[in-house]
Amino acid sequence: MKRSRVVIVGGGFGGIEAAKALRHAPVDVTLVDCSNHFTFQPLLYQVATGALAPSDIAVPIRWLLRSVRNVTVFASRVTGIDPDARAVRLANGKTLEYDYLILAAGSRHAYFGHDDWEPHAPGLKTLEDAVEIRNRFLQSFECAELAESASERDAWLTTVIVGGGPTGVELAGIMVLIARKALRRDFRRIDPASARFILVEGGPRLVPGFPAHLSARALDDLTALGVEVRLGASVTAVGDGEVRIGDEVLRARTVFWAAGNRGSSLSAAFPNCVDRASHLNVQPDLSLSGYPGIFVVGDQAAVTNPDGRPVPRVAQGAMQMGRRAARNIIADLRGEERRRFVYHTHGELAVIGRYRAIAEFPWFTFAGVPAWFLWLFVHILYLAGFRNRLSVLVQWGYAFFTWQRGVRLILRLKRDSSRDT
Repeated sequence: MKRSRVVIVGGGFGGIEAAKALRHAPVDVTLVDCSNHFTFQPLLYQVATGALAPSDIAVPIRWLLRSVRNVTVFASRVTGIDPDARAVRLANGKTLEYDYLILAAGSRHAYFGHDDWEPHAPGLKTLEDAVEIRNRFLQSFECAELAESASERDAWLTTVIVGGGPTGVELAGIMVLIARKALRRDFRRIDPASARFILVEGGPRLVPGFPAHLSARALDDLTALGVEVRLGASVTAVGDGEVRIGDEVLRARTVFWAAGNRGSSLSAAFPNCVDRASHLNVQPDLSLSGYPGIFVVGDQAAVTNPDGRPVPRVAQGAMQMGRRAARNIIADLRGEERRRFVYHTHGELAVIGRYRAIAEFPWFTFAGVPAWFLWLFVHILYLAGFRNRLSVLVQWGYAFFTWQRGVRLILRLKRDSSRDT
């Protein structure tokens, strides 16, 4: 009997869970990702601020799926999808035919029609993004040390973070602590503790996915740490060395973007299903309308729970979607009815700084020290691989007792000379 062919595009939380859930199914699975590693995205900001090394939160996809014998992994970029021919085209010219396709290609940061801002305000979605942010953050202090004028020094010591969701809040909280504690004795001409950190949020409160009282707690914690929080404020321009917030022009040489996301460019293959942010609207079983053999999971999917609430784009949502898509494929093969996807939250956590975090669970919420310790435990627990768990535990312990960060290196990737003009 011919085995069905399943192609999974994306090796993130959703794609990996789908592959694992198909391990005993009579299918041949091909997982394609443009990189060879799985990244634990909830800790990307720790790499971006020098707390962890990239290798602490990433593992090879092949290693992660080494025991799933019916999965083949290709490290290649997907250049196109032909849903009518049931084929996926890769950058190396190879074409993968499929009976079922699971799209788990994730998302990128959205600049709301201002893509020209990206070179000045990088976002945080990949390891490469994290290293770029770390470089710019650390370089700002080096440039301030070299500055000859007070105005230029102040511009280098001013950091603007756009977006008050979990990523923006976590970046702001850890960056201000690094400036106040870890760097305070490292420079001679500047005082890192004088650095300004400005968090800009267009809405009325921070971390809007949390209850209002936890949003207020996050605001109080950030303010106590020394972060300037501007709510109900919109960034109207980002340029080289300045940011316009409303009508105010602020001199800031370091800007980071954490204000929204858009779906993968692969969504364009399905114009009848795509929304304005390039996410794909899916059926209750996670399939695309008109394409029952194509499922979409993770950040690329626009999913609504039976109660009408949108499913948050978080790791646990992507993992649950990946498992449900795989189980619906298995149901097809068995001649059984597919089941609709229902998101079950296991709780949400966001950390603001040392001893400062917020936690929301279905029946209760809490904040402060207990939430902070729970955040530490959960993130170590869900890291892939014992080596990574041990390494992160050591790095966090070192930072806790010394206030130092283990990876404060400015690294520049070697430029591709073929692209020089």
